[in-house]
Amino acid sequence: MTVKDMVYAALFAALTAALGLLPMIAVPGLPVPIHAQSLGVMLAGGVLGAKRGGLAMVVFLALVAAGLPLLSGGRGGIGIFLGPTGGFALGYIPGAFVTGWFVEKFWSRLNIVAALVACVIGGIGMVYLLGIPWLAAVAKISFMKAATGSLAFVPGDLVKAVLASLVAVSMKKSYPMIGRR
Repeated sequence: MTVKDMVYAALFAALTAALGLLPMIAVPGLPVPIHAQSLGVMLAGGVLGAKRGGLAMVVFLALVAAGLPLLSGGRGGIGIFLGPTGGFALGYIPGAFVTGWFVEKFWSRLNIVAALVACVIGGIGMVYLLGIPWLAAVAKISFMKAATGSLAFVPGDLVKAVLASLVAVSMKKSYPMIGRR
């Protein structure tokens, strides 16, 4: 890792924290409001690639674990990871890594569709892959109930995936960070 890699990772950890400052959207019937922070996961992977994007989320979650109130709603501390949504937060690391891995694989022909696929598989799929079973286990509900309850967040996550895809493709054209080491 170079100093530049560490600076990029810190920058995207900070961006993810800043996205937590945006107002959450309460949806009637859902116990957890929709927030913008998962956009940071997709942006980190889509702009920085697998290694640096994953590192950005490691830095972000380490700061949360240390007690900084960086998660949406001003939450922080190690207890976050032990609660029902802890799996979703932990999914940020593989989410950014997998998003970045796919973007790197599509790099020579990266377009909005390829970037969107990367964001959906990594930024949504990986986060839910860890989050849903964790939610079911901690909340002591069935996996099916946890999965169907999480479906309400998919439309918002798809909007975030489109935004992250547009940014990733624009960054590739204007200032490609992937491949620059």
